[in-house]
Formats: sequence, C-alpha cells, structure tokens
Amino acid sequence: MQALYAQLLVGLINGSFYALLSLGLAVIFGMLNIINFAHGALYMMGAFCAYFLLNLAGIGYWPALIIAPIVVGIFGMILERTMLQWLTGLDHLYGLLLTFGIALIVQGVFQNYFGSSGLPYAIPDELKGGINLGFMFLPIYRGWVVIFSLIVCIATWYLIEKTRLGAYLRAATENPTLVRAFGINVPRMITLTYGLGVGLAALAGVLSAPINQVRPLMGADLIIVVFAVVVIGGMGSIMGSIITGFALGVIEGLTKYFYPEASNTVVFVLMVLVLLVKPTGLTGRAA
Repeated sequence: MQALYAQLLVGLINGSFYALLSLGLAVIFGMLNIINFAHGALYMMGAFCAYFLLNLAGIGYWPALIIAPIVVGIFGMILERTMLQWLTGLDHLYGLLLTFGIALIVQGVFQNYFGSSGLPYAIPDELKGGINLGFMFLPIYRGWVVIFSLIVCIATWYLIEKTRLGAYLRAATENPTLVRAFGINVPRMITLTYGLGVGLAALAGVLSAPINQVRPLMGADLIIVVFAVVVIGGMGSIMGSIITGFALGVIEGLTKYFYPEASNTVVFVLMVLVLLVKPTGLTGRAA
C-alpha cells in the first residue's frame, strides 16, 4: 500500500509539471495560435537560470522563483518580436517548425557547454525533510510543488477567464481590428502573452530543478507528453489543460504501480482514444 501512495505522489508531482507546462502551451496556442515546440527548451532554461543564480550570483531558490520566469519570459518576448510575429496568419506548420528549430538550437548550445549529465540543485532549507502522514511519508518539498503549482494554475485561469485584461486578450486574438479601434496596442499584448506562457514553463523548470536535477535535455523528455496533455484537454483550453495535466500525472502514477510496462505509453493511448471520440479534446470547442 505504501508503494501505491508513493506512486500516487510521484504522479501528482509529474502532474504539476504537466499542468504548468500545458497551461503555458494552452495560453500561447489559445491566444496567439502558435504551436510552441520550444516550450521544453524554455522549461530547461528556467531550471538553468535558477542554477546560475545560485552558483554564480549566490541568489537562492525563493528569489529564483520570481527572477528565472522573468528572465526567460523576456527571452521569449524577444523571440516573439524578432521571429514569431512574422508568422501571423500563416499555416501552423511554419510556427511549429520555427519553434522546433529554436528548441534544437537552445538544447544544442546548453548540451555543448554542460554535457548530458544532471547538475545538482539543493532543496531550500525551509522545505527539507518530510512529514509522516501515517499511511505514507511525504517529503515537504514535493508537497510544496503540488500546492504551489495548483495555486499558479488557478491564478492564471482566473486572470485569463475572469478579468478585464483576459477579456481584452481573448478579444485581441478573435478580432484584432476591433480591439485596435479601442486604442489597445495588440502586438504588445500578444508579446506579453507569449512572455506569460514562456514564464510559466520557466517556473516549472525552477520547481523541477531540486527534484529532477538540471539537464540540457530535461525539456525534450517532457514536451511530447505535455503536447499529449494539451491535445487531450483541448487545444487552447485553459481549465482543460490544468485538469488534464494533474489527472494524467495521477493516471501515470497508478499505471506504474499496477502495470509498470505501460506507464510510458498510457498517456498516448488515452490521447488516441480521446481523439477518436472527441477530436477537439475533452474541453475544446470546435473551430
């Protein structure tokens, strides 16, 4: 039974990363119509940013939670202004190929300098140790990751779905000419939205650093699963991405316990089944 609870916890933690990353992807796709294949590389950059802050500048984990997403978000905004904005109105394939190329370049550069092995990142002192819950031992840091990810996901959903800023964003993607007539700078809004999506990926990278170590290819391993999560939840659906991210993490954890051989493929099997029944995803709307 202990092993089952342990796998459920691992599933919830993986689900936290899936939810944060797929949320960033959903924001970028839903608002900008860009399939952002560079997301995994930007997640990895977030983890490396935290690593550099600690080892080169002596800046610890807590400030890194704020600084790393901002730094990587600014990098993402520069990408959007210099490259991605020229693809507006073109087929999705061009955006996919461009971001895939960017991902390969970023990963290649980091791999060239740091190799493929993992770099350690210490858990902050405040979150070391664990709590005995009776039925299982819960490491405090892992519990923090799950709770913090959930708070960030819900806050992002609220910002986009329930506030005036979110309404402007959604209007800017559906009818940019009308929004421009109200005196709102649409290109700047789109750039900031891309920065937000990328920042969420970097935040997931910082959270992941103490658990998974910092590696140049850490994003490449995860991004395919995250794309499956987004497809199951419904492309561009914010709440769909959050729920599906956590749910699939738990399903993966349960599969590891009951039938370990299928744990790496269960997400993709579910994706195929969902697409057969509902091609727009569980919460997606038909175009």
